[in-house]
Amino acid sequence: MFAIIETGGKQILVKAGDSIFIEKIEGKEGEKITFSKVLVIDEKVGSPYIKNASVSGKIEKQGKAKKIVVYRHNAKSTHKRKLGHRQPYTRVKILAISEGTK
Repeated sequence: MFAIIETGGKQILVKAGDSIFIEKIEGKEGEKITFSKVLVIDEKVGSPYIKNASVSGKIEKQGKAKKIVVYRHNAKSTHKRKLGHRQPYTRVKILAISEGTK
């Protein structure tokens, strides 16, 4: 059984037992969370979401990704700038997918 959920402005394909990386959400490690914005479960397609459907999971880790270095340079001038960014993420283990009605 699989589902497509919407979180952090993205659509993610999940199955029970998967570990997924999503945009950072509130919560501590070990807490259970529920995703209610379910777009597809197996062959059922919502419009836009499936009513009463949910995907439950457990937060495994709150962390930051590797640093991305951005270097800006303007030609014919002395302007140079070096920036770094680490995107925060949440790793979630999917526990169960529960169906609803369309």
